[in-house]
Amino acid sequence: MSWSASQYGKFEDERNRPIRDLLAQIPLDSPRCVVDLGCGPGNSTELLLQRFPAADVIGVDNAPDMLAAARKRLPQLRFESADIASWAAPSRVDLLFANASLQWVPDHARLMPALLAQLAPGGCLAVQMPDNLDEPAHRLMREIAAEAPWADTLREAVRAREARHDAPWYYRHLQAAGGQVNIWRTVFHHPLAGGATAVVEWFKGSGLRPFLDPLDEALRARFLQRYTAAVAEAYPALPDGSVLLPFPRLFFVATLHASAS
Repeated sequence: MSWSASQYGKFEDERNRPIRDLLAQIPLDSPRCVVDLGCGPGNSTELLLQRFPAADVIGVDNAPDMLAAARKRLPQLRFESADIASWAAPSRVDLLFANASLQWVPDHARLMPALLAQLAPGGCLAVQMPDNLDEPAHRLMREIAAEAPWADTLREAVRAREARHDAPWYYRHLQAAGGQVNIWRTVFHHPLAGGATAVVEWFKGSGLRPFLDPLDEALRARFLQRYTAAVAEAYPALPDGSVLLPFPRLFFVATLHASAS
């Protein structure tokens, strides 16, 4: 799948809100090593640097366009090209920060203990993931992808959108791996100017990518036309022409017990 930093960044102010909420819950004063897993275009990395200016902050991503944007934004920092699923820190780190990235990584039963194992004693794994697969915007992606003429091409994209684990699941697994867990869920309501078109633009930078990338130009245009019409029905415009986009997100901060290191 291809990532576009410019498309993703169209709603940076809105996408930064959960980053700030997650940062506010991290119980660390002066971590020495901070790693931004799935740093994207560097907006989360920049906020990490502002919060922890004395830390060695490193960004990790596997999308060339995102890494190029992050390096341009923060040329003084180090950014590594790597897949989160196989990435390993050269030494224990104080904070692993993953904002809206781990939902793209499979096998969380293996991933979560592996990430906690890379923390220094007292270190934190701080994670935010969209929890919106049951929202109309995502449901409509899957329903339309199952229709002709897209069904054959997008069969794998529909199957790939598995239901995510709930808060109790993460709480149990993180506790079992030696973490003290703070977990919560927030529904943001983003007012977007431009109505249904704005909602589509939002998801073109994230959730729509697996559905659009496999299509040729003509089928992609037809898919977007059909999806935009369905979104307009699901998210009625407000009197000023804007739309209110509900967006649930799951957060947790797991602090590694010293005895688990």
